Amino acid sequence: MTLPLPKSDLVRRFSILLFLGSLGLNLVLAQAKSGPSQPASSSCRIEPTDYKGWQAQQISNRWVQLIVAPQNGGRLMQVIFGGHPYLFVNPKYEGKYLPPDPSQWFNYGGDKLWPLPEGNRDEQHWAGGSDVLDDGPYSFRKVSEGRQCEIELEGQADPRTGIQFLRTIRLDADSPRIRFHATMKNTTGHAVEWSMQSVSQYDTSDPSAPSRINRDFRTFAPANPVSSYLNRYHVRFGPAENPAVSIREDGLFTLRYVHMAAELWLDSTAGWLAVVDGGSRYGMVERFQFDESRAYPGKASIIFWTNGPEVKLSADGMATLSSGEEGTPYYLEAEINSPLCRLRPGESCDLETEWLPARTGSEFHAVTDAGIVVHPLRALRLENGKIALSGSFGVFFAGRLVAHFYDGHGLSLGSVTVATVDPVEVVSLEKEIALPGEPARVSLHVEDGNGLDRGFVQEVQMGPRENR
Repeated sequence: MTLPLPKSDLVRRFSILLFLGSLGLNLVLAQAKSGPSQPASSSCRIEPTDYKGWQAQQISNRWVQLIVAPQNGGRLMQVIFGGHPYLFVNPKYEGKYLPPDPSQWFNYGGDKLWPLPEGNRDEQHWAGGSDVLDDGPYSFRKVSEGRQCEIELEGQADPRTGIQFLRTIRLDADSPRIRFHATMKNTTGHAVEWSMQSVSQYDTSDPSAPSRINRDFRTFAPANPVSSYLNRYHVRFGPAENPAVSIREDGLFTLRYVHMAAELWLDSTAGWLAVVDGGSRYGMVERFQFDESRAYPGKASIIFWTNGPEVKLSADGMATLSSGEEGTPYYLEAEINSPLCRLRPGESCDLETEWLPARTGSEFHAVTDAGIVVHPLRALRLENGKIALSGSFGVFFAGRLVAHFYDGHGLSLGSVTVATVDPVEVVSLEKEIALPGEPARVSLHVEDGNGLDRGFVQEVQMGPRENR
């Protein structure tokens, strides 16, 4: 037999239920208020958009927006990361589409695919200009959306070169990493040989005054230590002595943008290049897989072009400075080449690249699996027994920065989370850690929100003991 509860207990229970009910209601309301922002952090979207007058498609997640103009040669017209636009868009052609005309070149800007080698000496050289490959409309298809966004762009078969381009662009929901898969197909009845080239035009105007050049815009790529080129790079066009170009002591080829036409070839084998705007402190890393078993056009895996007036020699031996491209707009091209592909009828070959936007600084030291080294990592033993870690980095993935410690025999001494990280922010590390044992080496890794190890940012040996 259950006895009835006293009136005071009934009141107390009713008050508790009322409190819990209101708490639940508040939680529901809070979730409802935050609802619209949730998809931005947990999914990506593909949607039509008007971009500067073009009928375009936008692919986006909470970090980046990609603007694709299928009609204009299947171009990726703009990449915006953390509100920062990277690519040059030619104001002369904004919102326009001009059908292919081999006697001209309509430089819309953005990023596109080209064949190599260039020239007009025979049918195995591409003369360039506005043709089906550079300027023909591409079909557009949405492949997937949600946790993973992927689109497909298919170009027309070009009767001049005998090839056709197809490209997929992929953006996942959980990072700003952009992945490209390009296919080149032989559409003729005979064998052809070409290389594919990813051509990205970066805006090098001053963000605060577009009529002026950005004097702190630089590019980097590891020079080949056993390069086939005399200076570890080759001047294909422009002055042989260019003060904007150097090979640093750490082996990095460095190019500072100047408003002068120059084309520089690198036989780099490391598989990456970086562009860094030291003023706005935004960077972009482009990665590719170098194939040492195959030949590259002119041996070059990477090409940089700085746009500007051209130095030319007249027939009577007089040097002149031409205007170059009309209006000589401020931009730099970063170009990644595939190996040469000899294709029989119906065969195809592929080029896979990825772009990794990140924040950076006025300094640049290296690219690693998970980020950019802005100020190198230092690890010191302190007199109080703690380990002092310092350095700053741009990261490619959101999550946490984890320090892994090892002794002199390579045995793990444990790991410690030292920071939470996001690609839109530079990580400035200043931390002291108490750790048992005598670490001899430390490696910083990024683990994403799912606990997946995305690779190391930097690894160093422990420095000498320091009193602090």
